[in-house]
Amino acid sequence: MPVKDAPVSGVWAEFGRQLRHCRRRAGLTQHQLGLRLGYHHSLVSKWESGKRELPAGLVRRLEAELGAGGELSAIAAGAHGSPTGWPGGSPWDTASLFLPVPGGRQPDLIGPLTVDDWPAGLSTQGPRCPLHERVDCAVPGLGDTRALLAEMQRAAEDRLPVATDPETVHGLAGLLSAQARLSVGAPPTAALASSVERVLRSVVAWAEAVHLTGSFPTVQLRLAADYAQVAGRLRMERGQSAIAMAWFCHGLRWAQSADDDVARGILPTDLSTLARLDGDPTAALGYAQGIAAVDSGRGWIMTLTHAYQARAYAALGDGAETRRQVALARRRHAALTARDAAEAPWLCGVDGMTRVESTAGGALRDLAAATGDRATAREAARATAGALALLPPRLPLAELLLTVRLADCHACDGDPDAALAIIGPAIEGAIRARQMTISRELRGLEMRLAGRWGELRAVRGFRDRLRSLDT
Repeated sequence: MPVKDAPVSGVWAEFGRQLRHCRRRAGLTQHQLGLRLGYHHSLVSKWESGKRELPAGLVRRLEAELGAGGELSAIAAGAHGSPTGWPGGSPWDTASLFLPVPGGRQPDLIGPLTVDDWPAGLSTQGPRCPLHERVDCAVPGLGDTRALLAEMQRAAEDRLPVATDPETVHGLAGLLSAQARLSVGAPPTAALASSVERVLRSVVAWAEAVHLTGSFPTVQLRLAADYAQVAGRLRMERGQSAIAMAWFCHGLRWAQSADDDVARGILPTDLSTLARLDGDPTAALGYAQGIAAVDSGRGWIMTLTHAYQARAYAALGDGAETRRQVALARRRHAALTARDAAEAPWLCGVDGMTRVESTAGGALRDLAAATGDRATAREAARATAGALALLPPRLPLAELLLTVRLADCHACDGDPDAALAIIGPAIEGAIRARQMTISRELRGLEMRLAGRWGELRAVRGFRDRLRSLDT
């Protein structure tokens, strides 16, 4: 539920007074409390003056941080008569939290974990630890994680609650990190998608079991939101848009209920991409604009909203707005702060610049394809080549996608020879990837080459090679 300004009322004024008392008792300043929670101290001041109505998830975080022992929750619950009176539905409502998920609500067997590159700890590429909200937590070994998951599975089958043990949480986050690396390093197989979804259903069952004890499953829902994002992306890359949309929407609801602003900022980017791939740029623009609603004061949030708006405006053929959004995304990225680096390290530094330039290249290429403007095509080629130059070697699928896009930029610029020279060595890899985004790039390139230079022998050879490989 979005946090909103509220007039000073008896309930929220009392909440603010108790919050101030708890903060001082804990020996914290407003600035220190804000840093711990990831909010500006001016917001803490508004909370304490009763001018902000807080969502249930944030109240629980304050409780935990200040050791308030239920003092704050008891006051907040009276704001609307009961916890179920929160506008938009209570996060404690089982019906809204645990709607049926793809594959059913009951967990499947975890199955064997065959992960070659098991992490010793979480990485900056995500996910963050849902318990400690950091990326430097240690991960138990693969054998220990197997044992922890088996114990969690047995408890779920017997409908017994499982404690929120840090080792289990770290094992699940580490497993997702390993699965996410597999998803960007190799074609999105049905086996990998099934593996991610099996664990996800078990996490959801764990969250439901915790919920039935009367506790709110914040950590479990944050884990579920992160797993849902990876599951959705795997389904999207396999061309299964309906299941991908279901996972993204479930993940967004879980992130909202668990007060996970990082997941709330990332998941709409996937929804925007999915809408654009489905040929609905208007919906893609709506999702991209919605990213800013999470918190327009966060630099990484605004970098993402501008980058994805650029892609949507390009698909709509709006050149001026596309260029404006590209410029804003670059400007926001250049001004990211330490707070942005803590919340979204994957969007900072070289990795972040690669993402921004890749998105800019895609937007400008789409615009050039729609308008036939060769200068825009050259801008797109520069951005895409820049992203390729920055790309680390561990991302072969991203390299394939950018290579196909670079070839397409040259086709849009009226240079079929350069396009064919670039795509030639990458054709087989692009076909074998069986990835939706790469396939779309390849089809666009083929369409432009065949549309203008279909009679050239080299173009005919390119199309014959595509057909021979795509069997």
